Amino acid sequence: MKKQRAVRGITVEPSSGNVYADLGCADSESMLVKAQLSAKIAEIVQRRGLSQARAAKVLGLPQPTISALSKGRFRGISEHRLLGCLTRLGRDVHIVIKPAPRSRPNGRLTLSVA
Repeated sequence: MKKQRAVRGITVEPSSGNVYADLGCADSESMLVKAQLSAKIAEIVQRRGLSQARAAKVLGLPQPTISALSKGRFRGISEHRLLGCLTRLGRDVHIVIKPAPRSRPNGRLTLSVA
């Protein structure tokens, strides 16, 4: 159970580190990974100064999808497609599969950005 505390009369509950889990989403790990992938794509597109139209051509996605991604709306876009966008933006993607620690019965999906 999370430890609650009061700040200026407001009850505050510390985050688990995954807002989607905190909100009770069933697919919270996947949602967090997709959010992180989308944020990285948006960051690269912005840093390169690409218009949404140009980014759409580079990424092979419709311009409205680029607009949605830039606003953090990624439902309906697979993790695989987001990973493909990163490779089209000149990023290497390295996927590592390893055993979960014995202390956890299930594996976990995480993303590390270098």
